[in-house]
Amino acid sequence: MFMILLRFSTNKAEAPRLMEAHNSWLREGFEAGVFHLAGSLPPGLGGAILAHGATRPEIEARLAADPFVAADVVRPEIVEITPARTEPRLAHLAA
Repeated sequence: MFMILLRFSTNKAEAPRLMEAHNSWLREGFEAGVFHLAGSLPPGLGGAILAHGATRPEIEARLAADPFVAADVVRPEIVEITPARTEPRLAHLAA
């Protein structure tokens, strides 16, 4: 499982122009079953994604296709997590 932090970069001003394409990219990640959660970091910092069911190279390739990443609106940080314990509704993430 991966926690992906998308921290705004110096090209943050381009975000409004690319928002529709970025949202389409997010939708594709959810439809593929790879993204399980997406949301904002505190105002002005960027966003975060919880991803599962893909390898790190697959996550890196998916991130490279994000219009925000391609235009340096955000810089991704990938944190790999090996779940050891979950609450029952999230047990599928420990598999």
